[in-house]
Amino acid sequence: MYPLSTRIIAVRHGETDWNVGTRIQGQLDIDLNATGRQQANRVARALVEEPIAAIYASDLQRAWQTATAIAEKADCPLLPEPDLRERGFGVFQGKTYAEIEALWPQASQRWRERHPDWAPDGGESLTGLYERVNTICSTLAERHLGEQIVLVAHGGVLDVLYRLATRQTVQTPRTWELSNASINRLLWTPEGFSLVGWADTRHLDDASRDEALS
Repeated sequence: MYPLSTRIIAVRHGETDWNVGTRIQGQLDIDLNATGRQQANRVARALVEEPIAAIYASDLQRAWQTATAIAEKADCPLLPEPDLRERGFGVFQGKTYAEIEALWPQASQRWRERHPDWAPDGGESLTGLYERVNTICSTLAERHLGEQIVLVAHGGVLDVLYRLATRQTVQTPRTWELSNASINRLLWTPEGFSLVGWADTRHLDDASRDEALS
C-alpha cells in the first residue's frame, strides 16, 4: 500500500428496535436488539483475519457493542470517539417519521429537502455533521498512515464518508445503501477520501458466523 495512505473499514452499528420502528435515535443511547447482536457477531467474524491497527467507535451503546464484538475477535485496541456519534437531531429524537411530520410539518419538509444549514431545534445541521465527520475521520486516518483501521459509527456518519469519497455535497439526494452492520471500505490520503467498496452485507447471510459473543 502507498505509505501515505490509510485503509478504512467503516461499519454501521447493528440493528436496534428503533431502526425497525423508524424512530429517530440521533444521540440517544439505544442498545442493539437480538438481530443487532447477531449482526455484530457476524461482522466480527467476517473481519477476524483482517490486519487491523485499531478500532475507533462512537461511544453510543449500539455502536460500542458492535465495535466490542469486532475488537474481541480481532484482538486489537478499541477506543471511544464521541465525534463518531450520530447527527444530533434535537427535538426529533425519539419520534417516528410520521410523528415528526404531524408535529412539525414545515421542519419535516426542510429536513427532507436537505437544507445544509438548517437543524431541528437543539440539533445539528448537515453542514455541521459533514465538518465534524471529515475532521475526526481525517485525524484518525492520518494517525495510522500505512495501516488499516476500523471505524464503527452510525448511518449519518457513513453517509458523510460516502459523500466525501465521491465528492458529493450534503444536498445531493441519497441513492446509496447504509445497511446495519455493513462493511464499507475507503482509502484516505492527504488529498482526501476515495471509495474502495460499499455496502457489503454478504457476511450477514452466513449462519456459520453465529457463535455466541464472548
